[in-house]
Formats: sequence, structure tokens, C-alpha cells
Amino acid sequence: SVVAARPEVQGALVIGCDSVLELDGRALGKPADAEEATARWKSMRGRAGVLQTGHCVWDTEAKRYVSATASTVVRFGEPTDAEVAAYVASGEPLHVAGAFTLDGRSAPFIEGIEGDHGNVIGISLPLVRRLLAELGVGITELWAPES
Repeated sequence: SVVAARPEVQGALVIGCDSVLELDGRALGKPADAEEATARWKSMRGRAGVLQTGHCVWDTEAKRYVSATASTVVRFGEPTDAEVAAYVASGEPLHVAGAFTLDGRSAPFIEGIEGDHGNVIGISLPLVRRLLAELGVGITELWAPES
């Protein structure tokens, strides 16, 4: 809502997303430090969690918004302690929800997913299309015309 209220975006559609990993009934965002990232990876090994990404689309012209959550099951592999240490030392897990990325250095440690891979990367385009439709906007209307 803060971005949608800025004068420079008036008349635009604003899309916001944020993710957490649900594991053992807990919502895990970005780890606070390397120690937490290491402990988290050791607890995720060989298990599955659900990546939940909240999506909100604001129509600043109509002054209304719609929102929904996309859920994707992520099955983690079993990286060795040395692999976990190297991954945490890269710094990458400190900047991402759940301490992992599907399109980064932890990709080899992800055995598979069930659901929308885009959701794990950060945005579910099928969900955004549905939210836009709720606002009366067709996704193809946003495509730039070909030159």
C-alpha cells in the first residue's frame, strides 16, 4: 500500500509479493544470521515444506486491490554438512525466505517441487493473471505492442 500511494505510480497497476516457508507449522522468512541459516538447512534436509507467497495487485486508478496466496511444496535433498557450510558462506540464504532459492546456488539441493515453480522464484504469474482478471484487466492488455 505504501508503494501504491506514491504519486509517481498513480494510474498504474502495482504488484507486491512476499514469501515464507512453512515447515512444522512455523512460518520461516529470511534467516537472521549464518547460524540460523545453517540450523535451518540441517532441519530441512530430506523433508518437504510449503513455500507460501502472498500476492497483492493494486489498481491505483480504481483505488482498489485484490490479493491471494500461492502455495508450492518444496522437497529438499540431503546436502552434506560441508555443502551446507559452503552454501551459507556464500551469503545467499541470508537474503531469501526459507534460506533457499530455486534459481540460485541451492538449486542442486532441491529434489523437486509440487506446484508453480514461479511461486518459489518469487511470483506466481498464473495467480497474477487471475488477480488482474478480478480487477477487470486482461494480462494480454499489458503486453507491449510488437514493433
